Amino acid sequence: MSVTQAETSLYVTHKTAFNILGAISVCHLLNDMLSSLLPSIYPLLKDSFHLNFAQVGLITLTYQTTASLLQPLVGYYTDKKPMPYSLPVGMGLTLLGLLFLSIAGSFAALLMAAALVGTGSSVFHPESSRVARMASGGQHGLAQSVFQVGGNTGLSLGPLTAAYFVLPRGQTSIAWFSVLALAGMLILGKVSGWAIRNRSQITKPGAARQEQGPNLSTRRIVLSIAVLMALLFSKFVYLASLTSYYTFYLMSKFHVSVRSAQVHLFVFLGAVALGTIVGGPVGDRIGRKRVIWCSILGILPFTLALPHVNLFWTEILSVLIGLILASAFSVIVVYAQELVPGRVGMISGLCFGFAFGMAGLGAAVLGELADVTSINFVYTVCSFLPAVGLLAAFLPNLEPTSHRATQTVEV
Repeated sequence: MSVTQAETSLYVTHKTAFNILGAISVCHLLNDMLSSLLPSIYPLLKDSFHLNFAQVGLITLTYQTTASLLQPLVGYYTDKKPMPYSLPVGMGLTLLGLLFLSIAGSFAALLMAAALVGTGSSVFHPESSRVARMASGGQHGLAQSVFQVGGNTGLSLGPLTAAYFVLPRGQTSIAWFSVLALAGMLILGKVSGWAIRNRSQITKPGAARQEQGPNLSTRRIVLSIAVLMALLFSKFVYLASLTSYYTFYLMSKFHVSVRSAQVHLFVFLGAVALGTIVGGPVGDRIGRKRVIWCSILGILPFTLALPHVNLFWTEILSVLIGLILASAFSVIVVYAQELVPGRVGMISGLCFGFAFGMAGLGAAVLGELADVTSINFVYTVCSFLPAVGLLAAFLPNLEPTSHRATQTVEV
């Protein structure tokens, strides 16, 4: 049997709680949309506070540090002492960050607001990923995909929300978004209550003692986690090149209008959302390692061709790249959870935190590279990143979960 045999036994007697997955996905949408408001209003803050680019970078560093580095620590702590009600607390920290941001009158206040928003995200992700796994009914990939698509949707809505609501009305209008954070807190309060009620049913007496890890040495597990981090690095740096600079690339190379470039970016983000949904269930059925192979290494021919084709094929290839590459993340998260069972929070926090960090760092480094060379050169360099997918050969084979739920979980 696979690494997840003992762990799966905690869940297979329950059906997938889709209402809980839907609720946690909606809250993921709210969390990531509200978090993405901060970088989306940088032009407004730069003009209002007369910031230089170094100060803008410091705001990003403050947010990324709290949003990335704290997540594994929060997950490690909640693995030892589960805290379902940390979910509304995390959203509450985001609410405070938004209110602070709306009234900030100094650069120091902006840094405090950024730290609060980042901390809220760090508290939210590890525990919400744990609840998604609890509600999975054994379909861990599907659950993680449903959870993830909410976050991807939120990230894509943040810039649009900023452009059409915040920028025309000014800094104080950010306070209105605290209403969405409050709604998220109410939903997460109910989700936390569900998790507490069902923990005793899902985790039966003695089940934790029966939970076993993979039949692998510690060194092999550590190596596998390192490979997964390398794959995440490849994935999120390449995605950063598209999400941050795709519009500039299209305008520079094909001389399209800003509106046309935004439409192309929207199509790409739609493909990312679809790929996120598809990856998890496919991993449940055919095995996670196969999906990891295909989603990272499989896009290499497309990324190598992208810098050398016309506008029509650029759009086609970008859709294929977004669709295939996005299928990897939920699968990688679940695969890592199966490598180290019983550490769902820590592993989830590590994956989410590393992803956030690499996306931020990648965007910054690629921006510097584009300034020194050209945006076309950036895409030529990034086209080789998926070759990192060859490292998937070092991952052990773990069987996908084969049993499904037979009873209804309390909702």
